[in-house]
Amino acid sequence: MYTIAALYHFTRFPDPAAIRPALLELCQAQDVKGSLLLAQEGINGTIAGPRAGIDAVLAHIRSLPGCADLEWKEATAAEPPFGRMKVRLKKEIVTMGQPDVDPRASVGNYVEPENWNALIQQDDVVVIDTRNDYEVSIGTFQGAIDPKTESFRDFPAWWEENKARFHNKRVAMFCTGGIRCEKSTNYLLGQGVEDVYHLKGGILRYLEEVPAENSTWDGECFVFDNRVSVGHGLVEGPHELCHGCRRPILPEDKARPGFEQGVSCHLCIDRTSDEDKARFRERQKQMKLARARGEGHLGSIPL
Repeated sequence: MYTIAALYHFTRFPDPAAIRPALLELCQAQDVKGSLLLAQEGINGTIAGPRAGIDAVLAHIRSLPGCADLEWKEATAAEPPFGRMKVRLKKEIVTMGQPDVDPRASVGNYVEPENWNALIQQDDVVVIDTRNDYEVSIGTFQGAIDPKTESFRDFPAWWEENKARFHNKRVAMFCTGGIRCEKSTNYLLGQGVEDVYHLKGGILRYLEEVPAENSTWDGECFVFDNRVSVGHGLVEGPHELCHGCRRPILPEDKARPGFEQGVSCHLCIDRTSDEDKARFRERQKQMKLARARGEGHLGSIPL
């Protein structure tokens, strides 16, 4: 079995480029693969590999400045989730495009998974899903508001257009693993919202700890590795990934008009050009060749 570790941590890295070489070298030496983002605001990513390798990499990350209290979430997979290791330098570890947002300064009130249902069912609480539209489409909490954003960068504009709806309300927010809520709750506090809450550990921790019979979650949770979606107990869901648009689809969707493996699905057939599709076909060809060489699958990032 492969151990999967999903992590993020906000801290101050004055020179992220100086951290990259040793981190990448250790991952490669320990046969750990996946993707990590480094920025001046911290680290974010998902890695997978043997238990000993994951432990070694996590110990190294905890030794970095300000990372001693790093938290992460684990899962297992029978097949390697990633084909190679990437450590990339970015401006933000999750892109919101708001330079004044700093989760190290302040965030919303953390709510433990076992207390989440009681909070969101109160009349004076509005619940906002901070994830992107394709993630929300396969599952969300009962009664949650879907901003229908295509990227996290769109959230501030959506809030500005809709904030009047939430006057005199307490705002509870959630995302996959917690990182987007760190930024979105800090953003709302900066906008003058006084009572802001977010689900500690995100949907993944909720699905891991709250029994299905007590759950207010409907559907599956999109994840950024080759599992694509998970349900209660973090059991792998039925979804697959359309490699044309990176959106989750169900096995039966492959019988719908517009589906071509690695190229398009019913969600994106009309959204890409012929040139795009030709490029995707070539990419699909190269992916098949990579799999034949045993290089596996490449995943995505945000938590």
